[in-house]
Amino acid sequence: MKQLTTTVRYVWLILFFVFTVLATPLPAQAANVPSDSLEVSLLTCSPYEQEVYSLYGHTAIRCHDWRSGDDWVFNYGVFNFKKPFFVVRFIFGLTDYELGVVPFDIFIKEYERQGRQVTEQVLNLSTLEKWKLYQALASNYEDPSRREYRYNYFTANCTTKARDIITSCVDGTIVYPSNLGKEQSYRQMLHEMTRNHRWAALGNDLCLGARADMAVKGENHHFLPHNLMEDFCKAAIVKGNASRPLVDVNRVLLHRHSQQQGSASLFPTPTACALALLTISVGIALLEKRKDRCFVAVDILYFSVTATLGLVLTLLLFSQHPTTSTNLQWLLFNPLPLFFLPALAKQRTTRFWSVQLGLLLLFFAGAMIQDYAEGTEIVALCLLTRCWTHRDNILHRSKNQ
Repeated sequence: MKQLTTTVRYVWLILFFVFTVLATPLPAQAANVPSDSLEVSLLTCSPYEQEVYSLYGHTAIRCHDWRSGDDWVFNYGVFNFKKPFFVVRFIFGLTDYELGVVPFDIFIKEYERQGRQVTEQVLNLSTLEKWKLYQALASNYEDPSRREYRYNYFTANCTTKARDIITSCVDGTIVYPSNLGKEQSYRQMLHEMTRNHRWAALGNDLCLGARADMAVKGENHHFLPHNLMEDFCKAAIVKGNASRPLVDVNRVLLHRHSQQQGSASLFPTPTACALALLTISVGIALLEKRKDRCFVAVDILYFSVTATLGLVLTLLLFSQHPTTSTNLQWLLFNPLPLFFLPALAKQRTTRFWSVQLGLLLLFFAGAMIQDYAEGTEIVALCLLTRCWTHRDNILHRSKNQ
């Protein structure tokens, strides 16, 4: 009987211990530790030849929770052409882009339809780093004040914003290879992306100034998605003496269709068009010399076009875009002819031709500093033919001074 009583007492002690342990709550920190079911990836999309704004590729961040099934793509490249004064704001560098979110299956189907390659780089992040990144993206999307950002093509676009938010959520420092960059300029890198679209390259080059020809250093070349993807492959996360690769797995989700590889356009190149214009200009100049007269309509046409383009370049001189100032092509395309058009139309004596000749000579000298847009030097020769036609007036004013 005594032995039975002792046994019952032990059983009660065991039961009391078990219930006490089960009733004790877990520490708050342990209860809040997220599960390791989240996978975070950098998505790099190849260029799309059918749209000018897609010639440079695209970058997005994928957050895939294997346990819940949630699979979202965060995209910093959302913009709206219908916003008031979109073009004017873009010229001055005052365009606002925003962060968008879309289910992965919708995202991948769109790129499959376009025949574009999509490469996924699964990031080698800890559980806490991945959830920190996911929560940062979700918070930025939910808050309108943080969802929008001031867009800048080279320093704040869909690719650099993705890189920056990943960097901010890493416990350590992302270290890139010592040979980061290819010592190329912004203009050279853009030319690589527009090699099959020379008119798109012409538009870029007209807007970019001399600073676009300087060698790009450090991480500044990450504005192109392909450059960031390549550097992520070689990058490491360093904290103290510990180091780990930034990317865990590289995989191609979609392969690029052969028809999207890009081909040369059948449309005449800018050089061909400029040479045709020069041929016409020389022919007109010879005809004017034979008839001993000037065709005023030609002057009005030429300088109205160049002055209109000059208005845009003048606005870009005051833009917040970092490479549009000090654009020496302004010497060729500037709004100054607008002030002389009435005098030209009435064939009055004017200093315009002396001023124009001086600007053209400076423009040719500036070619040693800045890489001009394709065909612009030939256009400058066309304007020189107009100065040659009016050379007698220029020489006459020079003798009287």
